[in-house]
Amino acid sequence: MSSHRKLKSWMFKLPTMLNCAEAEELMHDHHEGDLPANRRWRLNLHLKLCRECTSYLAAYENSIALGQSAHSDVEPADDLPDDLVAKITAAREQK
Repeated sequence: MSSHRKLKSWMFKLPTMLNCAEAEELMHDHHEGDLPANRRWRLNLHLKLCRECTSYLAAYENSIALGQSAHSDVEPADDLPDDLVAKITAAREQK
C-alpha cells in the first residue's frame, strides 16, 4: 500500500473527517457559497484526499454551467398565464 493510500485510510478514520456521502451532501451549498467555514474546511480537506469526490464536484459544477449557458439566450415568454406564474412562485417559496 502506498504512503498516500495509508495516509488517506488513516485520515478517513478521524471523527471530524467527512465520508463521501457527507461530502456529496455539502457540494450544493459549497457551490452556492453558503457553506459555513467549519464545514467548508472539512469538505476541502475531504476533497484534497478523495479524487472521486473531486471529480464528482467538477462534473457537478460543469453540469450547472452547461445548464446555465444552454438557456442564457432564451427570453422568458411575456404571455405566461398568471396561474402558472403563481404556482411556480409558490413552489420556489416552499423550498
